[in-house]
Amino acid sequence: MAIVSPGFFGRARSEDSGLPSGQYLTRDFPVLSTGPTPEVSHTDWEFRIETEDGSQHRWDWAELQSLSFEDLHTDIHCVTRWSKLGTSWRGVSLDTLFAGVQTSAGYALQHAVGGYTTSIALADLLGGKAWLVTEYEGAPLEAEHGGPARLVVPHLYFWKSAKWIQSITLHTEAQQGFWEQNGYHPLGDPWREQRYEYDS
Repeated sequence: MAIVSPGFFGRARSEDSGLPSGQYLTRDFPVLSTGPTPEVSHTDWEFRIETEDGSQHRWDWAELQSLSFEDLHTDIHCVTRWSKLGTSWRGVSLDTLFAGVQTSAGYALQHAVGGYTTSIALADLLGGKAWLVTEYEGAPLEAEHGGPARLVVPHLYFWKSAKWIQSITLHTEAQQGFWEQNGYHPLGDPWREQRYEYDS
């Protein structure tokens, strides 16, 4: 199944137009991280969803590969103002991973290798809005870009798409992740320029 997501807006794209306000187009894929690039083997890899009552749902690499994968074609936007158009990924929809999860929580916290966290409303992970991806541009996802698996939430600034993701914990109240604790916006919608805490 192929998913096409130009920022969830049906806008025409060209090299110099159609970007969110304040963004510039790049052909590169800048590498921005809060720490060194970890090396995670497929043997050691695991992903977990933990609900607000402590129930856990786990997948190892082989179990992840047995799920239904989708091709995702989308634009991505970084809070540092670069945008990259027409990127291609392959992964599993968060809708698939949450299919057996019973929760009344409204909020999620992403946890990555190395201790990075980022907060997000659960509604921004479901309904065809987020994927756990293992490939980029037809090749296995490189470690510097979050391999072997990362989250991609293309309708929000890219700090909401945790690299080297290990788990998602669910909460009944909003949490703050690394950048949110440092003054960044709780939502991070690039089309509304929600970069910092007090942006509308």
